[in-house]
Amino acid sequence: MTTPGRVEFGISLPNRAVLFGLPVGDLLSTAVDAEATGMFDSVWVGDNFLSKPRLEAITLLSAIAARTERVRLGTICLATFPMRHPLELAIQWASLDILAGGRTNLVVCSGGAASKGPLFATELAAMGIKSNERIRRVEEGIEILRKLWGNEPVTHYGEFYTFDDVDALPKPVQDRVPIGIAANPWRSPEFSRSEKEQANEERVLRRVARLADSWQTDAIPPNVLRERWERIQEYSDEDGRPGAVTEMSLHLMVNINDDAARARQESVEFLTKYYGENTIAADFLDMWLACGSPEQVAEKIATFVEAGCTTPVLRFTSPDQRGQLERAARDVMPALRSMVA
Repeated sequence: MTTPGRVEFGISLPNRAVLFGLPVGDLLSTAVDAEATGMFDSVWVGDNFLSKPRLEAITLLSAIAARTERVRLGTICLATFPMRHPLELAIQWASLDILAGGRTNLVVCSGGAASKGPLFATELAAMGIKSNERIRRVEEGIEILRKLWGNEPVTHYGEFYTFDDVDALPKPVQDRVPIGIAANPWRSPEFSRSEKEQANEERVLRRVARLADSWQTDAIPPNVLRERWERIQEYSDEDGRPGAVTEMSLHLMVNINDDAARARQESVEFLTKYYGENTIAADFLDMWLACGSPEQVAEKIATFVEAGCTTPVLRFTSPDQRGQLERAARDVMPALRSMVA
């Protein structure tokens, strides 16, 4: 977890891009090189099963754990969390934590609803999960993980899972594995927000405050990020967990190129291939992407740090992952670190 008062920086590997020609070796080498620069504190990977196929997250993190020594290893939203049995996941993640020497951060979310598209509906149906169960499965799953990673055998009778006197071994190296929740509830412009939107936003933020050690988000204006972070802290206080949510990670797309128009165009091409056609609206991209010269990229990231982000996590929107990393380490990170020191 981030040390209080210290900003840490992460890199997000595009583990879906191996399906589109990115060599696996480049993916692993980028993680190793990121650690070697001394500029990055964590390496993160995405997660899905059928809806957005990619190298499986825990498997990939295990490979990275064997090749690194210092950086923390985490998930950019374990979207499959509602589909994974908590007992299996407890053993898998504990094994990863052992391989990594206690360097893991687990961030979970409810994944995509069936209404989001046919691929999400197919994925849920294939896994035997009803779309309206996802959030309740997240809440129960976090509760079970906390119990199973304790020192006593666990008996659990819940809505979705039931077992008696189970002692899941091995245990993680960390006494408390950080569990975060990724959430970015939809918000329309302030003047037109409905009561339903406001109520949903409060439910989501209260869930983070009640259950999580960290909050992860993306594609959000700095002023909204600041407001939500402050509300999470307030709700955490109300729940008797003052200061419990200590980290806020922001997943930010990055493309470094002195030609800002070219940087944006390459990002659109990369993200369209990565997420599909008609998924990257211009206004969304403006919030999600820091692109252009090193100074422009550093300045945009700094605005999120000023708004309260403790862990900016950078995803390079380019086939040239290692070239982007090299330029980030040489030209962006020194300037950025001086801005936020």
